[in-house]
Amino acid sequence: MPDSRTIHLRRPPVLVEVEGRFVPRGVSLAEVDAAWESLCAANPRFFDGPVLQVLGVHRNGHGGVQIHVQESSYRFGAVAALGVDCGARALGVKGFVRDGGRVLVGRRSGSVARDPRAWEFVPGGTLEPREAPEQAIARELREEAGLALAAPPVAVAVLFDETASTWEIVYRLSAPLVATPEIGWEYDEFRVVGVEEVPSLAPMSASARLIAPLAVAAR
Repeated sequence: MPDSRTIHLRRPPVLVEVEGRFVPRGVSLAEVDAAWESLCAANPRFFDGPVLQVLGVHRNGHGGVQIHVQESSYRFGAVAALGVDCGARALGVKGFVRDGGRVLVGRRSGSVARDPRAWEFVPGGTLEPREAPEQAIARELREEAGLALAAPPVAVAVLFDETASTWEIVYRLSAPLVATPEIGWEYDEFRVVGVEEVPSLAPMSASARLIAPLAVAAR
């Protein structure tokens, strides 16, 4: 049975930006600010940058989707970790690098906000306003793994990560995996593994469990 949280794509998604700025309702902004200050005190790497809030995801009937988004702030989603639910659903990009029968995976460090010490596919990140998703995934690949794309990224799915409360555009990426990337603060370890090894990686992040079937089946 296909996972109901994953929409398979035959064409790139279309982003529709709605004017204005998303501000949560039904929650005290003072409570949000206090929770945010607590998060930053516990982890100085937190940064309140601009993100895109997903207002709706709609299939277009032709193997694609329209994603309606509005500019917002990262803090509105981050404070959910402390029980402050702002209804934030940010839009991110994730990718898996496939080189023949091998894929790149990374074990998240203990300094990250979500899924510490879990394995996931590299790269991934939050989409910034006025940034094309294809540009974002290429940027994340350079920043996280020091790799450059050998071909344009191919959008294969849109999924909802219930753990992070984010929507993610998933891309199949082509890059030569000739060496293991250098370790940065986001990952404790990188591995280049055969696709047959992917199911045995544990623990895996919630999004990685949804992406794994896509990465294994990719051609």
